[in-house]
Amino acid sequence: MYLDGSKWKMTKKPTKRSKPWRILILLVLIASVVYFNQTVVPATEPLFIPTSTPTPNPESFVNKAESLFEEGKLSQSIDAYKEAILHQPEDSSLYVSLAHTQILAGQPEKALENAELALLRNPENPLAYTMKAWALDFLGEVLKAETTIEKAIQLADKNALSHAVHAEILIDNQEYEAASNASLRALELGPELLETHRARGYVLYWTGNYEEAVREYQRAVSINNSIPNLHLMLGYCYQANNEYDQAVKAFSQANALDPTDPIPEFEISRIYLLQGLYNKAIQYADLSVEDAPSDAMMHGNLGVLYARNGEFTKALQHLELAVRGGTTENNEVVEGIPLSYKPRVIEIFSSYSLTLARTDQCEQAVPIFQTMLSQVGENEIAVANANEGLKICQESLEKSTPAP
Repeated sequence: MYLDGSKWKMTKKPTKRSKPWRILILLVLIASVVYFNQTVVPATEPLFIPTSTPTPNPESFVNKAESLFEEGKLSQSIDAYKEAILHQPEDSSLYVSLAHTQILAGQPEKALENAELALLRNPENPLAYTMKAWALDFLGEVLKAETTIEKAIQLADKNALSHAVHAEILIDNQEYEAASNASLRALELGPELLETHRARGYVLYWTGNYEEAVREYQRAVSINNSIPNLHLMLGYCYQANNEYDQAVKAFSQANALDPTDPIPEFEISRIYLLQGLYNKAIQYADLSVEDAPSDAMMHGNLGVLYARNGEFTKALQHLELAVRGGTTENNEVVEGIPLSYKPRVIEIFSSYSLTLARTDQCEQAVPIFQTMLSQVGENEIAVANANEGLKICQESLEKSTPAP
């Protein structure tokens, strides 16, 4: 049946004969589509989606920091620990390691901050207390340091580093016997650590056993030859034992490892002063001033050396900055040193006032002599220098006064 005007046809159309080659082509096309969907598509990156950047492994930064520390590259090690902390900001141990490196690099203020951050993340971390105590000791807070290190030892009685730091704190608090016991305990627990040999050397130095102290610091240096403070302390031991050539070598090595620190050059200048080699002493004192242009003690030392060498104009330039304060030629502000019983301070005030007297500037010199007699009158050197200066000014006054 066929309905006109309709798309539907009720009559059955005759079937056409199929062609095999068409079927074959169709099968090939189907197989290609299946292969593309199962193999090619999964291996292809989606279009228009940004590729992700691989996340660095925090452990890699820690390994890098430890490696740099062993090489003595402390500033670079510090940077690597900071990178590790950026990726793991809640890991207390990273702050401890950073603080430890900062202390050995001469940055106790920053070390204290990171030790506190470590304790915020883990209030029961004994090494965090140890680093906090060590930093406090370097900053002169000895009593706070002792309380803090006792907490560390309560938490971990067999930690060698804690006992080593305890020994240094005790010696700074003049508890010599207790410090010796703590340093021996540290060595017993950690004979392989440079900190335990350093602590033992520190105790021996302050108890006058300089040869033994040298041996302990040499052991510490053999563990890590690139820590400036170890060479600095080794220099002090040699200097106290009157081995001046060895002391200069040790101080020079400390300076090579940390050229920004004025102390090694300052100490070398003092050795040459003792030997009467004023020109060499002035050379190193001048370098220490370049490293720390706003440090009054460095200017005072250079002024003392110029005065000893008879260069009074240059001497007064630096001594006045040290005593009265002022501004250098390069606009560095220097704060004057207050008079105290410290030997170096008395030396600076004595040299300044005597140089004024010897250059006929007694109006400025006499008030300083009077201040020395009233404020540090129990120091024999200060009294002798003040009386000598007053005598010079009296003689000068008598010469300049015409006879009636």
